[in-house]
Amino acid sequence: MITPKESSDNNRGKMDLKFEPIRIDKQQEYITLLQSCMQVSSDYSFSNIFSWAEEYGLEWTWIDGLVWVKQTRPDELFWAPLGQWESTDWQQFFLRYTPAGTVFTRVPEKLLEFWSDVAADRLVVKGERRNWDYIYDRNELVDLKGNRFHKKKNLLRQFINKYDYRYLPFGPDLIEAAMAMQDDWCSWRDCESSSILSAENRSVHRVLTHWDDLQGLTGGVIQVEDLIVAYTIAEQLSPDTIVIHYEKGCPDYKGVYQAINQMFLAHSNGDFRWVNREQDLGEEGLRKAKLSYNPVEFLKKYRITFQ
Repeated sequence: MITPKESSDNNRGKMDLKFEPIRIDKQQEYITLLQSCMQVSSDYSFSNIFSWAEEYGLEWTWIDGLVWVKQTRPDELFWAPLGQWESTDWQQFFLRYTPAGTVFTRVPEKLLEFWSDVAADRLVVKGERRNWDYIYDRNELVDLKGNRFHKKKNLLRQFINKYDYRYLPFGPDLIEAAMAMQDDWCSWRDCESSSILSAENRSVHRVLTHWDDLQGLTGGVIQVEDLIVAYTIAEQLSPDTIVIHYEKGCPDYKGVYQAINQMFLAHSNGDFRWVNREQDLGEEGLRKAKLSYNPVEFLKKYRITFQ
C-alpha cells in the first residue's frame, strides 16, 4: 500500500528523463523485470502501482535495463529502480541520474547494500520503519499453533461455531458483491473523513474493475446467508511469497478477520512459503495488529538522499 504524504523538500535534482503514466499493456514487461530483482517488496507489485497510480500520480521510465517509478503527488519522490541489480553499472547510473538532492524512497535493504558499496560517501540514509513489510510463515498462519496464536485461534473457533458460513475463492462473479461490501465497510469506517481510507477505497475499486486485466491476482470471500462478510485480495509477489493487498471484514461478525486470514491461506493454491502483509504506515493500531500475528521477519526499506 502506498503511504500518505512523504515530503521531498530536499529533492532539488533535475534529471533528463522522460517518465510516462503507468500502462497496463506493459504489465508483463514490468513483472519480468520485477522478478529479476534479488528482493521484492510489496510496494512494487504491478497491481499495487497500477491501483494507486491515479491517487499519487505515479509514472515510470524504462532505461538501461531498469524500470523505476516516480511519485508526483503530493510531492515528487523517486522509487527504487527495478531489474538485475547485481549486473547494473551503478557508478554510471549515479553519474547520469542522481544529481545532488535526488531522493529515493522505499529502497529495499539489498539494493542499499549495492549502492553503499559504490557510493557510500554520497548517500544520506534514513530508515523508513513505517514502510517495512511484515513477513509471515504461511504454515503458522494456517495452523495457528501454540500460545503465540491462542487468541487468534480462539476467535477463529468462535466464528466457525457461531455462523453458518461458507468460504469461496474470489472470482469475477463476486466482484459486484465485493464492491458492495467495500462500500458498506467505508460507511462503517467513515472513509469520507479520512483521505487515506478514501484513497484506498478508490484503489480497491480500480483493482476490482480491472480484475480480468491484472495478472497474478487471487483472493477469497466468506459468505454468511449469501452475504459477503469478508474478502481478501492478494497477489503472487515472487515464487515463494504472496502479498495481501486488501483484507476487509464486517465488524458485526466476531472473529471475521481471523477467519478470512486463515481460510484464504488454507485454501490457496501454490507452493508459496511466505506471506507479505505490507506495511503499518506508522499507525499504532495497525502496527499492533500486524505484530500480533507474529511476523518472522521484516523487509526493511530506506529513504536515500544523494549529496
